[in-house]
Amino acid sequence: MAILVVTGTGTEVGKTVTTAAVAAVALAAGRSVAVLKPAQTGVAAGERGDAEEVARLAGSVTAVELARYPEPLAPATAARRSGLAPVGARETARAARRLAALHDLVLVEGAGGLLVRFDATGGTLADAARLLGAPVLVVVPAGLGTLNNTALTAEALRARGLEPAGVVVGSWPRDPDLAARCNLDDLPQAAGAPLWGAVPEGAGALEPGAFRAAAGGWLAPELDGRWDAGAFAALWSARPWDAPSRREAPSRLGADGTAPGVSAAHGASG
Repeated sequence: MAILVVTGTGTEVGKTVTTAAVAAVALAAGRSVAVLKPAQTGVAAGERGDAEEVARLAGSVTAVELARYPEPLAPATAARRSGLAPVGARETARAARRLAALHDLVLVEGAGGLLVRFDATGGTLADAARLLGAPVLVVVPAGLGTLNNTALTAEALRARGLEPAGVVVGSWPRDPDLAARCNLDDLPQAAGAPLWGAVPEGAGALEPGAFRAAAGGWLAPELDGRWDAGAFAALWSARPWDAPSRREAPSRLGADGTAPGVSAAHGASG
């Protein structure tokens, strides 16, 4: 896939760290990567934005930001309040195509959720994805409430003639509760798309070299990683007959989210 759109079910669900993991794995495979952030909000001039954070964690990616607004608001609102020009879906699509002509992979990371407005006309990341005909990766939280928001995001994509390519849990807890463990089984049904990975909680705080070494173990082969959905579910999914014993499982998981007996570079899949 030359262009992959990365969206989430909301803000602060792990989109940037997931985007960085996808970029790191692609770079390790010898592919050139660009990261496009159409609208960066809540970051002042001179501060590191999401695209630059991806570059810091992943390595030598081309980081492009089309617009930046200082207040942490939806792009349309932030643009209006700042008096700066908004960025639209067509502008986003044009920029992504230009980058795709020069790179093996372009990652387009949205702001907030799928239908957050870019501008006063109501353009969204979904509109940009439709213009591009690009697959959409949906990043979701692990716990309670994620099934409804995941289903709504998938429904919104399909209403626009798009399909969610896969789902990644953007921050898998070190001590997952019952809801998070049950959601491993339920998320693919809610999305109508497979689970393509689980990024461990706190991954963005890893030193870049450690992040790059471990990223392949957080993502499925469809994203060029080594994460095994079946093995991960076998470790963490809730089962009525063994739920009490699984309370001990978090103590057996490494700080980087790796499974017992698996090196940090290989993550939970082995």
